[in-house]
Amino acid sequence: MGEPHTEGKNCDKDNITEQVTDFKYLGYCISEFKSDVEDKLQTYNKINGAIRGQFGKQMNKETKLRIHNITAKAALKFGSEVWVLKKREQQRLEAAQMKFLRHLLGITKLDKGKNQCIREKTGAEDIVKEIKQYQEK
Repeated sequence: MGEPHTEGKNCDKDNITEQVTDFKYLGYCISEFKSDVEDKLQTYNKINGAIRGQFGKQMNKETKLRIHNITAKAALKFGSEVWVLKKREQQRLEAAQMKFLRHLLGITKLDKGKNQCIREKTGAEDIVKEIKQYQEK
């Protein structure tokens, strides 16, 4: 995220307070334009890309799935207990998960595999359901 975007400055006697549209606080993205979900999805996709790129065919599927569950899912779920997910965000979360699982099994979108069948083959639970269960704790 880097430097905050400046909107203006507020002056109060000796103090100058800078107005910004977005910033990170304790790992959370606080923004007018970009939700924390978008930020976490971007991190999740980067981690999944690293898993695919670094381990390729050298590692079996079960090990890749375990690494995914330990790293990518944990990064995604960090802070999710305060999210209010919109329908579009739920779809993006599910799409990101399915992209990883399809690649893990070597299934393309053209194979027309149903999401539920792919999850059953990998033993993965729907990421949106997992996040909702995580929020209820």
